[in-house]
Amino acid sequence: MWSQRDPSLRKSGVGNIFVKNLDPNIDSKALYDTFSLFGNILSCKVSCDPSGKSKGYGFVHYETEEAAKQAIEKVNGMKIGDTTVEVHAFVRKKDGDDPATTYTNLYIKNLPTDFDDAKLKEMFEPHGPVTSSIVMTDKQGRKFAFVNYETHESAAKAVQELNGKDLRTDEQKAAQKEDDAPETYLLYVGRAQTKQERQKEFREKTGASDTTGVNLYVKNLDENTTDASLRELFDPFGKVTSCLAVKDGDKCKGFGFVCYSTPDEATKAVTEMHLKVVKGKPLYVGLAERKEQREERLRQRYTGGGGGKGGKPGDWECPKGCGMVFASKSACFKCGAPKPGGGCGGGGDFGGKGGTRPGDWTCPGCGANVFASKDACFKCGERRGGGGGGGRDRDRDRRY
Repeated sequence: MWSQRDPSLRKSGVGNIFVKNLDPNIDSKALYDTFSLFGNILSCKVSCDPSGKSKGYGFVHYETEEAAKQAIEKVNGMKIGDTTVEVHAFVRKKDGDDPATTYTNLYIKNLPTDFDDAKLKEMFEPHGPVTSSIVMTDKQGRKFAFVNYETHESAAKAVQELNGKDLRTDEQKAAQKEDDAPETYLLYVGRAQTKQERQKEFREKTGASDTTGVNLYVKNLDENTTDASLRELFDPFGKVTSCLAVKDGDKCKGFGFVCYSTPDEATKAVTEMHLKVVKGKPLYVGLAERKEQREERLRQRYTGGGGGKGGKPGDWECPKGCGMVFASKSACFKCGAPKPGGGCGGGGDFGGKGGTRPGDWTCPGCGANVFASKDACFKCGERRGGGGGGGRDRDRDRRY
């Protein structure tokens, strides 16, 4: 309702203000009613999530800069609803300060296992007033922390003096492998980055391209595989735009991803590298699938595809919905449900591979189909009605 469609006015930023800490009950109409007292409004909007719930902030765009300044002066710090709002001139990202020169929040890793909040404050408070700090532990049990300073100067000083510091004990130094990279054990102190910034930095580091390529999945890798060694294996087949050996701590988890710029390069890599033995292991190299695609393929294979091989004549579907079962089986391999209509379907419970054969008999106790050569049921032990049967069991009785 309150939006400015003229892009030249919208992008100029003149007269645009940012309002935060809004009461959840304040909508765009209420925001407009509050700020229309100071001048003609071109657009007015409260930002909401997909469900329509207010995110707690909004924007008001005035026709003139004077009206915007007056609104900031009068409304900033005023209580609207149940909260006190903050009103500032809106600054576009590209017009804002460079985060590299204004940051106050730090990320710290490679901390000792006994490090706690008290030790963190003791280490970082000498470099300036700290507003908040916390020590955390990841899934691998490794310690990391965040420290936020009041000023950028204090944060920059802490980075300069603490980054790269060696916190290892003499015992740890003696036990450290000589070929371990220093970045795996020296203290890291740097600017805390957003997820988008980390992803951008990773793409720049690995040479990944934003354009769509062909991604390959590689598994059965040696535990010492690194990004560099994986790239070295696949570089001969074309331009590798990104390469990642997935790790659990310092060890490779046995799989990774390699992305090529063209399908031809990827096809050549699959042809040459699939099943190639590297460090004693045959590699699997194939086209990487999204999780949804892989789940759909497996669902079709195991649920609707007849035991995983496309289905054969005589295969039957489990009445409890587990999926298709081989024709040779008389019960579902997952839940044990018997085949509809009874029978054994070819002797699956005792290794038969075809239909019932002449002389085979049905157990009066459990209903299983039993070989003609047997006098007793293999399941329940019930004797064959009327005697007779194959000769092997009778011969055994005569011998003993």
